[in-house]
Amino acid sequence: MTAATGRLDPDAMAVARSLSRILPRPFHELGVADSRAVAADLRPRGEPEPIHEVRDSEIPGRNGLVPIRLYRPQGAVELPVAIYFHGGGWTVGSLDGVDAVCRAIANRSGCVVVSVDYRLAPEHKYPTPLHDCVDAVAHLALRGAELGVDGTRIGLVGDSAGGNLAAAVALWARDTVLLKLRCQVLVYPATEFAVDRPSWSEHADGPLITTADVMWFWGNYLRDEGDRRDPFAVPAAAASLAGLPRTLVITAAVDPLRDSAEAFAARLLADGVDASASRYDGVFHGFFTEIGTFRATDAAVSEAARFLRNSLLP
Repeated sequence: MTAATGRLDPDAMAVARSLSRILPRPFHELGVADSRAVAADLRPRGEPEPIHEVRDSEIPGRNGLVPIRLYRPQGAVELPVAIYFHGGGWTVGSLDGVDAVCRAIANRSGCVVVSVDYRLAPEHKYPTPLHDCVDAVAHLALRGAELGVDGTRIGLVGDSAGGNLAAAVALWARDTVLLKLRCQVLVYPATEFAVDRPSWSEHADGPLITTADVMWFWGNYLRDEGDRRDPFAVPAAAASLAGLPRTLVITAAVDPLRDSAEAFAARLLADGVDASASRYDGVFHGFFTEIGTFRATDAAVSEAARFLRNSLLP
């Protein structure tokens, strides 16, 4: 256990204590295969939340078919769609790992949620995971009716590395095809490369992810130093964030990425974007997807769902 756990609420403290059994060494020491096995064990257990429809499918992409999972909260067609990109340092994570949170978001927002199973690093470095996400969004914008969604009302949601991908997709939509996205929810996103802000030092040892883990994940994803200056790889490298869709940034108080995510929200606001940030005290990185584990998770998911409903349903 680290000193950072002293700032955790009782739910998070209990989980932090259990991590020593589930995660015997940091991710960067475990390596890719063992990290993926641990990540699979960390997903929420128990009966899945009932929902009107869950359907697995595939959509075409430049790198081949991209698996997706669609969550429909009600029978009506042409519902707006929130496209979800899971976290895991571009290296771990799966559709199953975010199944619980996608069900909850769909039910609480009244929107269809489409979860994207993008290709993982280091086997598929930048820009391949981003291309999978871009191709999924483009397909739903152009041919969403085939899946019973309204391709003119699209929001993005991503946690951690998925937040990076969501922000990068939003930049792509602004800069390349002028696709009008309605909104984005960025949950403790990895938006800048290794900037030494206070939380980077204060919570360098976790829980769950350490700064050394973050650097290892970046190393898995990026090809070379040049990628660090590419805003589609590192969104904070963009010269301007003006013109991005309205944004909600959600952070955890005990997280090395906290301050960089909140700085990104401040930049959005300064560049004229309708943006806000909500910090959840007493919890650490990863809490958002852990339905039924942290009390803060319920509040954060409900906040995200309200934001999506207010942005996409009118």
